[in-house]
Amino acid sequence: MKKILFLALPLTASLSAYAQEAVVAPEAVPYAYGMHLDVAKVIHITPTADVCGPTPVQMTYRDLHGEIHILEYNVIGSGCTN
Repeated sequence: MKKILFLALPLTASLSAYAQEAVVAPEAVPYAYGMHLDVAKVIHITPTADVCGPTPVQMTYRDLHGEIHILEYNVIGSGCTN
């Protein structure tokens, strides 16, 4: 009887690991002029590339409903000098 319990315990533990929901990262949405943004809190902004010209940047933010979104937009890179 003890052998059955020792075999059943690891099996149930491994099944509970599969029962947890997988966290899926949202896809980046490209910004369009006039787009309504519901930004409650900015979580992260990727660093600007060291190039001279437009370069994409992603902003991860949380909206008023608590959902996380990623917005992609262009900025001028930090590699331009006068």
